Amino acid sequence: MGNPKQKWTSEEEEALRAGVAKHGTGKWKDIQRDPEFNTVLFSRTNIDLKDKWRNMSVSAGQGPREKSRTPKTKPNPDAPATPLAILQTSTAAPVANIATTDPNMDDSSKSLMDGKNASRYNAMIFEALSTLKEPDGLDTGKIVSFIEKRHDVPQNFRRLLSTRLRRLVAQDKLEKVQNCYKMKNDVSSETPTQKQDIQCKQLQSIDDVPTEDTIKEVAEAAAYKIAEAENKLFVAAEAIKEAERISKMAEDTDSLLQLAKEIFEKCSQGQMVFMA
Repeated sequence: MGNPKQKWTSEEEEALRAGVAKHGTGKWKDIQRDPEFNTVLFSRTNIDLKDKWRNMSVSAGQGPREKSRTPKTKPNPDAPATPLAILQTSTAAPVANIATTDPNMDDSSKSLMDGKNASRYNAMIFEALSTLKEPDGLDTGKIVSFIEKRHDVPQNFRRLLSTRLRRLVAQDKLEKVQNCYKMKNDVSSETPTQKQDIQCKQLQSIDDVPTEDTIKEVAEAAAYKIAEAENKLFVAAEAIKEAERISKMAEDTDSLLQLAKEIFEKCSQGQMVFMA
């Protein structure tokens, strides 16, 4: 039967939208391997991501992939038309379009839920909070004013930003004090760029971490020491060979001296010595 499918959470859907906006449609493995989305989508397979994105695209109004599968009953020409059949025929088309023609549907909310816009608004908000650095936080007006001076935003941006701020507070990424918003003190509220900057500063503050130049100098010094040791070994080997040669010469000299002594003694006694 297989394991029962888990219902998708809003956080997983938002991560999927952001992953598609970053890597493109069909790059499901790249989205899963991305550290930014892996912590949320680790329990989902490539097929899960593909199927969910297809369903989300259909529900967002991009057009259904297939026709309605409502079974059609063949009309019976002999049976009179009943009021129920007439009612079903006259109301079938309007009912199918309720979701798209409902005036209460908020188009801006749909746009806000788009992963690309959500990530873009998050970056703008964190940029404003980290640049101005107000101890008590910033209200919505100051955040909007800061962003409008640096980015092109739509006319209804203030309402979209308010919705985005509430979402970040609900996700525990921002803290709301009265009517002001400020970043959390923990590391989880930091953007990926801020985390990388902090890690670089921590590495630079450690004195015993070797740099590339230091590693190169150590390698050159080690190579020089090895060459010097090899040279000393060669000189020692040559010295051993020379000592062995001198020792052999000394032995040969002793033999000659012993022979000369014997010849001298025989000659002193009047004996004749024949040399071969």
